[in-house]
Amino acid sequence: MRDRVTELLHSATGGSREALDELMPLVYRELRRLAGAQLKSERPHHTLQATALANEAYLKLVHQGRVEWQNRAHFFAVAARVMRRILVDHARRQRARKRGGGAGHVTLSEVVDAPVSGGEVDVVALEAALEKLTALEPRYGEIVELRFFGGLSVEETAEVLRISKATVKRDWASAKAILYRELR
Repeated sequence: MRDRVTELLHSATGGSREALDELMPLVYRELRRLAGAQLKSERPHHTLQATALANEAYLKLVHQGRVEWQNRAHFFAVAARVMRRILVDHARRQRARKRGGGAGHVTLSEVVDAPVSGGEVDVVALEAALEKLTALEPRYGEIVELRFFGGLSVEETAEVLRISKATVKRDWASAKAILYRELR
């Protein structure tokens, strides 16, 4: 199936409407899983549902200008970025409605896979920390986005970024430590 998704992405890049139609059912289940995973780390009773997040992300992905999809991993990496933007924008809208009262939250331990004795971190603060991390080391930001938000494996992340698995593991550990420090 992975090869078929890559094949369809290449055809869709070439303008094939049929490929796009066939692609949707193949990627939707994974988009829905990614959306569910991202929303699991949000505050309880989040007003955005996984289905809505997956649908909005899919629509944004297929209505982008001509994207030259490299492969399945590249598609889901971009999907992770799109979902992250949707969640951050949603949190900012909620916060604007009621000064700080509607910001989405994730626990710090969920962000960095580290045991922590602390409260929750809002999505907007996480976004600011990720922007600082990316300014410090752009590849760290990409790795966090792909691994945490995109749910990609070390192997898939290495493939998307065209670096070794060892580099992904080393940079992932460093990025988590920096985020942990930043969010404390």
